[in-house]
Amino acid sequence: MRPFLRLSRPLQNPNFPTKTAIEDREEGFVKILHEVIRDKSQSWRTSIAGTPFISSRLRPLHVERVLLQTLDDPKLALRFFNFLGLHLRFHHSLRSFSLLVHSLANAGHLWPASSLLQTLVSRNPDPREVLESLAWARAECRATSDLGFDLLIQAYLQSERVFDALKVLRMSVNRGFDIKIATFGEVMNGLIKIRKFDLVVKVFAEMVRFSVRPDLSAYTALVRVFCELKDLISAREAVRQSEINCCELSVVTYNVWIHGLCRNNRVFEAVEVKESLEGKGLKADSVTYRTLILGLCKNGEVGIAAELLDEMLELGLSPSVAACSVVIEGLRRGEKVVEAYELVEKLGMLKIVPTLFSYNALMNSLCKNGKFNEGESLFSKMRMMGLVANDVSYSIMIDSFCKRGKLSEAVCLLGRMNECGLKTTDHPYSSLIDAHCKLGKLREAEGFFSEMGSRGLTPSVVTYTSLISGYCKEGDLESALKLYNEMVEKGVSPNVYTFTALIGEYCHANMMDEADKLFGDMVKHNLKPSEVTYNVMIDGYCREGNISRAFELLDEMVEKGLLPDTYTYRPLITGLCMSGRVSEARQLVEDLHEEKFRLNEMCLSALLYGYCKEGKVEEARDVCKVMVERGVKMDVVCYGVLVYGVLKNHDREALFSLLQEMFNKGVKIDTVIYTSIIDMCCKAGNVKEAFLFLNKMIGDDCLPNVETYNVLINGLCKADSVDTAGLLCKEMLIRSFCPNEVTYGSFLDYLSMGGNMEEALKLHKVMLEELLANTVTYNILIKGFCRSGRTKDANDLLVEMDSNGLSPDCVSYSTLIHEYCRMGDLREAFKLWDIMLERGLKPDEVAYSLLIRGCCVNGDMKKAFELQDEMRKTINWDVCDSLISASVVTT
Repeated sequence: MRPFLRLSRPLQNPNFPTKTAIEDREEGFVKILHEVIRDKSQSWRTSIAGTPFISSRLRPLHVERVLLQTLDDPKLALRFFNFLGLHLRFHHSLRSFSLLVHSLANAGHLWPASSLLQTLVSRNPDPREVLESLAWARAECRATSDLGFDLLIQAYLQSERVFDALKVLRMSVNRGFDIKIATFGEVMNGLIKIRKFDLVVKVFAEMVRFSVRPDLSAYTALVRVFCELKDLISAREAVRQSEINCCELSVVTYNVWIHGLCRNNRVFEAVEVKESLEGKGLKADSVTYRTLILGLCKNGEVGIAAELLDEMLELGLSPSVAACSVVIEGLRRGEKVVEAYELVEKLGMLKIVPTLFSYNALMNSLCKNGKFNEGESLFSKMRMMGLVANDVSYSIMIDSFCKRGKLSEAVCLLGRMNECGLKTTDHPYSSLIDAHCKLGKLREAEGFFSEMGSRGLTPSVVTYTSLISGYCKEGDLESALKLYNEMVEKGVSPNVYTFTALIGEYCHANMMDEADKLFGDMVKHNLKPSEVTYNVMIDGYCREGNISRAFELLDEMVEKGLLPDTYTYRPLITGLCMSGRVSEARQLVEDLHEEKFRLNEMCLSALLYGYCKEGKVEEARDVCKVMVERGVKMDVVCYGVLVYGVLKNHDREALFSLLQEMFNKGVKIDTVIYTSIIDMCCKAGNVKEAFLFLNKMIGDDCLPNVETYNVLINGLCKADSVDTAGLLCKEMLIRSFCPNEVTYGSFLDYLSMGGNMEEALKLHKVMLEELLANTVTYNILIKGFCRSGRTKDANDLLVEMDSNGLSPDCVSYSTLIHEYCRMGDLREAFKLWDIMLERGLKPDEVAYSLLIRGCCVNGDMKKAFELQDEMRKTINWDVCDSLISASVVTT
């Protein structure tokens, strides 16, 4: 035992204590202290803390000696140690800690020993000093175990001081202390956590050098390190060495090896490792399966992953939520949404629930793939599965209902979303606005748009574009442009769809200059027109008759790398045909065929219509033959165009041949074709045959519509069978068809043609009350009055039209002008002509020819030639010459 105080020589003063006296006094103090702590009848608070003789003299050396004297009762020693720290705030020495650690460890009290070392480590002493202190204490205590050193290493690891743990480990081994093999593994794993992989390999090598036989934990750590370093050859060798040197194998090592293979995209080798486990006497566990499933999905092998998940469930192993979610997500992304849904259903029965993200993603995919019932089923089961639907869940289902036109359900779901206190975004509102616009319910869409503002939500470009498209669809260009300007003012940049919607409406309104300007504005917004944008522009120019500009756009489209489709070529073919350039349209079709472009039935029907319009049905049939050979299928629309052609040529034989061909090919005759045939019969005065076709139509389960009834009623009225027409009108009502202005117009024309103007006026009054009267019905009355010589009554109708909110057209004025010319009253005729021009009505060729003829008949040739010159400025020369010639011949 070290003396408390050393002197170099004895002192001469007899009053100063000698060395022996000091030591005896210190030994006596330690003895008193030892007796106090052993005496169970005394309170330490009183006898130690409350006694200045003890509390003021107490030094670390005294505590160390007391601890050495209480090795037989480590719990008592620990109480004493803690009492001093708690009540006297005593600062214990390294040696006190070390003595107590060994005392506790030797007695098997590992947890308090470990706790002591944690406290010591937190003081941050030098690890070398701590080790030296533990070594001294081991000798003093005559400890038979080196567990204290293991506990110290673990204390450093628990404090995340891995390098200090490694330092102590190495010093302990060099000093010859018996460190547990498991401690080596723990240090290696600690180094792995801070990614010091090179040190892990060195520690393993040091184990071998010091003849420490690595256990399975050390081998497993080594495998993990080599996998992290992507040294799979060394990892495989480490696995092999563990199989040779370890008495017992564990699936943990192979799970680490499998994980390494999966991370390095060698999933099939990983599957082989799993298959080999049974031959090694091991069974794949949940970790094995989960690792493989995640790895396979990451590498796109979702099918195999799904099979392993099924195998896992059959074995009664519980898959993780992550593994289930990744398989579901993989199936979903692979467009196997039905399989994903079935997997969710199976997992639900086992009370295994994927993540909310996976649930929402699957619901979204199901709805996008038209599996709405399955999507709704998932949504309704969310609460049962312990998942709480969030704003994304509701948005998906609201969009699903909107796409199916179930607007009331969508609105109801929005209400539930608000009741749940979920934060509402612009997405559900955009869905509702878009759906209402597509169904023509603009007022409701505007209501949701306003509600967004009241909730403080900023409409996105999608929201604005939906409403703009809705306005354009209804022909309300003014509202669409107003909203577009508001959108730009608020800093919301329009996208390609916004511009395309507005351009489409300009084209539909024949405002190509404005459409072209907006088309140019897209470039200013750094937007590239899409195929749809070009198609809309091409269609607009074709309908305007500007075919050359349409083809310029086609070339521009191709130069920009955009691919024309049937929606591009159909208007071009139609435009060429409508402008009398059918042969050029045919050549375009041939050129496209040579370029291996496959045209569809829409393009074929456009070309057929061009031929049939010119009466060239045989050429149209030849085109059909060629196109069918090229793989284009003749549909009911194509046959309908051919039927139009043969009806136009009044070729009954060809008609019946076509109908037979349709029957042989299984093409069902539709309502349009039957109505066209019935119309032909009626116009030919063959009403009886028309009714035969009507009966055949009904027999073929092809129900007549309003147009069919109107054609028959008009034919009956012209055939003076107005009673039968009336019965047919009643049949319309029985079939829930409402007679429209065309229906009433047939009866009105019948009465006017027969000179029964009073009855005609009564009928027209009913039409006015039913809001069915229009400019055409007024023109029928005007013509009837003129035929009856009642020009004043006809004139009065022009005034009445304005009062009823209807504007007279060119036909209205031309009919009266012709009557005044016939009566020789050119002054009244020209008076009406001037009124017509003042109202902005552009006279057509018929109006010009009637007035020119009137001037010729009444001898005013000067005025006739003035009108001729004026006509040539606005109407085709060939048309003018033919009309003027006809007028001269007539006169």
